Amino acid sequence: MSKKSLIINPGSTSTKIGVFEDETLLFEETLRHSTEEIAKYATIFDQKDFRKEIIVNLLKEKDFDINSLDFVVGRGGMLKPIPGGTYAVTDDLLNDLKIGKQGQHASNLGGILAREIGDSIGVPSFIVDPVVVDELIPTSRYSGVPELPRTSVFHALNQKAVAKRYAKEIGKSYDSLNLIVVHMGGGVSVGPHKQGKVIDIFNALDGDGAFSPERAGAVPVGALVKMCFSGKYTEAEVYKKLVGNGGFNAYLGTNDMRDVEKMVDEGDAKAAEVRDAFIQQMSKNIGAMATVLEGKVDQIIVTGGIAYDKGVVDGLKARCEWIAPFTVYPGEDELLALAQGGLRVVNGEEEAMQY
Repeated sequence: MSKKSLIINPGSTSTKIGVFEDETLLFEETLRHSTEEIAKYATIFDQKDFRKEIIVNLLKEKDFDINSLDFVVGRGGMLKPIPGGTYAVTDDLLNDLKIGKQGQHASNLGGILAREIGDSIGVPSFIVDPVVVDELIPTSRYSGVPELPRTSVFHALNQKAVAKRYAKEIGKSYDSLNLIVVHMGGGVSVGPHKQGKVIDIFNALDGDGAFSPERAGAVPVGALVKMCFSGKYTEAEVYKKLVGNGGFNAYLGTNDMRDVEKMVDEGDAKAAEVRDAFIQQMSKNIGAMATVLEGKVDQIIVTGGIAYDKGVVDGLKARCEWIAPFTVYPGEDELLALAQGGLRVVNGEEEAMQY
């Protein structure tokens, strides 16, 4: 008997939802949120009712009976480091999503919304391959300050999904390949996948790697320390400069790469320079991860919303194609990956992991 699922994938600038019957997508929608809309809410959790209302209203517009669902899956969030897999949204997991165990991120809302909607109709709720999937090798955890170890926080679901998709398309197993996966969306992350494990990571959420549409990425640390103790800003204001108002938002006043592309096409020299800086920083991240794989890179995979921007992709190829060939999967395959993770549990193929 077929199973229907609602899939919820909150990002920093959008909420993507999909309704599946088994692995067949019945419909999907990307509900975009402007910087001004998001700015109304002090915390990520404060956005819950705003995003839930949009989801429920969309289902009504589609004349979809929410009570026909068999399970609900949300994108995983900033939990404690855990192995990959499908997790039931237990009370402990829900609480850690609410408090942001490892930080505030829109993905925290995935499990929260899944649990709330699932409970309202009496069906189970899950998360799959959350952003805190941790497969780092010991040497990747060193930062230079023992009290500040590097942590694994990245777009694990999409990186894993496109890596497995590429492996399937070429007729090889994921765990037989060395890949560099480049995710570029509201946030960016670059990971070396060595035989099925992401052994290191550049992520722009918490001060790592390239800047992104709304995150600062790595910044000059000494200057940041002085800013923090200048007395001009609160802790929350400094953090907002790094996550939310950083990157393209700070330089060009937009977190939408389509706006940036339009500005460049219209001859805006500043926009062109900022985009070139982004390409340079992303390329540096790719080059660094090639050394983690000791130069043995089978393929570079570029994914996420910014992968639709031909100028950015061509810029990355010009700088990095000497390392390995490129495969580009614009957008993401996360909705299907989430649905498949839930299906494996409800169909009895595997047990839900307990947080």
